[in-house]
Amino acid sequence: MTPEQAATALKKPIGDGGFGFMTDPLTREAGKARGLRGRPLYFLGRGGALGDVPAEVVVAAFAFFPPAAVTKHWTAGRQVMTPHEGALLYAEQCAEWGRRTYGDRPGLERSLELFERAAEAADPSGLPLFAGWRLLPRADDVPGRLAQVMNVLREHRGSLHACAVAAVGLGPLEATVAGAYGDAGAQFLGWPAPYPDPAPYKADWQRAEELTSTAAARPFAALTPDERAELARLWS
Repeated sequence: MTPEQAATALKKPIGDGGFGFMTDPLTREAGKARGLRGRPLYFLGRGGALGDVPAEVVVAAFAFFPPAAVTKHWTAGRQVMTPHEGALLYAEQCAEWGRRTYGDRPGLERSLELFERAAEAADPSGLPLFAGWRLLPRADDVPGRLAQVMNVLREHRGSLHACAVAAVGLGPLEATVAGAYGDAGAQFLGWPAPYPDPAPYKADWQRAEELTSTAAARPFAALTPDERAELARLWS
């Protein structure tokens, strides 16, 4: 199996992992218990890996959200705890979600070994949010640590996609409506309607997807073809 084939096969489980813990009701409850409710938990928890930075830096790293919304929720979160504390809280909840979700899944130790090797092999150049998440402390147990490592790889692809979208000249709203979730995605991210017609942006968005997929495959070159195939089988 090639790195490109492995990245394609593993895109969904990697993406589902990060989305799963971030939207889990128990993650939200843990945030509420510490004084972070709703989106401030998300923005401080995820963006806190960047450090104590101005909101403009978080806007740049998140790439696809309305700048005013990022600024609002980042500022609100910082009034409760420091960005580093928020990142640690979010990473802990990622691990907790992994324990609840992956605890009895076959091949966990082998999955962790292979995913972690890929994550550590990835080049962080130009990807500050990925680099920040990769530097966060990880859990000692296998399912918790696995969830964290998979989220690191999710941030890798997400950061690459932001770079690719910028490289083809798309703005964040145009890229969002041209993508898989269309207007619903724009609404979810907090963009106010009305939304632009996606048709003029589809070709550029597809080019950005191709660039993203090519770059996201590179970490899996650290594995042998047999290891890539094994990992894909474990998550098929």
